[in-house]
Amino acid sequence: MNRTLLKTFLFIFFCQPIYLLGFAQEYAGALRWNQFQAPRGNNSILKSAKKTTTTLTLPFFEDFTGYSASPDSFKWQDAEVYINNTMGVMPVSRGVATFDDLNARGIPYDSFSNVGFRNADSLTSQLIDMSADSAADSIYFSFFYQPQGNGFYPVISDSLMLFFKNRYGDFVKVWAASGTTLQPFQQVMVPITDTLYFHDNFQFRFINKAALYWADAVWNVDYIRLDKNRNIGDTSVTDVAFTSSPSFLLNDYTFMPYLQFRTNSAGELVSQVSDTIRNNTPFAESVNYFMTITDLGSGATLATTPAANELINGFENHPTIEPLSIPSYPAYPSNATVVFETKNILQTIVPFGPVSNDTVVSNQVFDNYLAYDDGTAEKSYYLNLFPSLPGKIAIEYHLNRPDTLRGMAIYFGRQIPFANYKPFAIYVYSAIKINGAPADVVIDSTDLLSPAYADSVNHFWYYTFNKPLLLPAGTFYAGTLQPRGGGSDSIYFGLDVNRVGSNHTYYNVLGSWIPSAISGAIMMRPLLGRYTSGSGFSNIENIESTWDFVPNPAQDHILFRYEGDAPAAYSITDLQGRLLQSGDVTSRNPADISSLAQGMYIINLSTNDTWGNPKKLIKL
Repeated sequence: MNRTLLKTFLFIFFCQPIYLLGFAQEYAGALRWNQFQAPRGNNSILKSAKKTTTTLTLPFFEDFTGYSASPDSFKWQDAEVYINNTMGVMPVSRGVATFDDLNARGIPYDSFSNVGFRNADSLTSQLIDMSADSAADSIYFSFFYQPQGNGFYPVISDSLMLFFKNRYGDFVKVWAASGTTLQPFQQVMVPITDTLYFHDNFQFRFINKAALYWADAVWNVDYIRLDKNRNIGDTSVTDVAFTSSPSFLLNDYTFMPYLQFRTNSAGELVSQVSDTIRNNTPFAESVNYFMTITDLGSGATLATTPAANELINGFENHPTIEPLSIPSYPAYPSNATVVFETKNILQTIVPFGPVSNDTVVSNQVFDNYLAYDDGTAEKSYYLNLFPSLPGKIAIEYHLNRPDTLRGMAIYFGRQIPFANYKPFAIYVYSAIKINGAPADVVIDSTDLLSPAYADSVNHFWYYTFNKPLLLPAGTFYAGTLQPRGGGSDSIYFGLDVNRVGSNHTYYNVLGSWIPSAISGAIMMRPLLGRYTSGSGFSNIENIESTWDFVPNPAQDHILFRYEGDAPAAYSITDLQGRLLQSGDVTSRNPADISSLAQGMYIINLSTNDTWGNPKKLIKL
């Protein structure tokens, strides 16, 4: 091994962000792809964000309370950060802007190099007219920031930086913090006194410098204020606000089919709902809060919790507990999608502060799947396998009535290189050898499959079984098997750290099942009831016979071979997943690859809007 490869190996081995639990073989790794950013990362959105300019005036305020993953274009010029309510730990109010090493499309800024540092996300304000202001107006810029949050911490060489734009158009760094482990949100006060900043095109910009391998080395920013007539002691936030989303209405699952819920609604419905309110003022404040639940299909109000009145101390994060009872439920056809809208509302005795963070709206969805996760991944979960042994994951589920299992939806974490060639199979058990059970009882399994990352329904990849499986009421287990041989080691699965699902998760890498010790819910969802179409061809053995290309190795042109004469779409990426060439072809017209450099590439073909299994192309 040469020096460069050795240094790279040592950096990756010792600096890889994992939780090592003794000699356990399960790990939590970096989230190297954020699918919630991908839909807003298309060219038209990015171009419009760059073109949109608005001139604002003081005061400027932003607490990122909203329901979009994108920054508000009225206030911000770029769209690289991730607006969310899952990455912050005890924020000032609901919603934060998350900085990491994933770009506006949710993928690493550098998909090739894992070593080194670079400027990553930026958040730039719209133009702010401060030409009529001066240092005599005592203008202060303040914000709260937190390293790590629910992701991985930024290393000491990382940094979060703040820049101000002077009248000459230069952005000048006025503040910076070095990376560290998880800390509470801290407020920063920056006075604006230099005359170079008092002009009609003033802007401020946050930028994070990130270690490329720690792709989700997270910084969270919240509650930005820029205003006059302030002072260095003006650190109080005159606001009482929700800081989290309300709890789900279900006891154990986050989502389940409506028919399964109705069969045992008393057992599945929570007895109380909870949330968190923060009093950001130094004084005790009296607040009222309550919750309404509405069936969106009929518009009927299903329940309203009794209004609670409590005195919340200054700077206190106060949990709210509200008893819940729903007297009756609407009737819907079997396998219907049903949505209950929950609305949490708080009211202060004396109204003050922004009102947008005083109401939180969320949906309790009943659909054709079982889930412990809330749909957002903060980290990735993976097994470290021995080459001579397979690796297994089994997640425990329960049914209140017999149902038909039609497949699995899986959220894969992005890896570098991609894991397209790491095979796995889906296994379903009626029992596994735990808690006195004598043996594993496998009731169904698939052929070898391959991970896939294309955006699809709910950001999961859907695998459908060739033959539906009828399951009785009671407990079953579903998960994955990664075959021995080393080829499928370390497949990344989405891990929702905001939910507790590990008490239902077991893994097996040494021949026996072990309860998971990593907190969170692995994002695998059994698909039940109505027919569900898959996200694309997923069976490795069957896919490879559906299309091919010749010659391989190739020099200038390749000819695709597939059934039919309809046009098909192809793509060619490098081994790091960067798209190099794409276009439309037919089975009669060759594709020109003469512009590609010599080397190995990944090629894929889509027919009837369905992508096949990727193949290797060697370019001479």
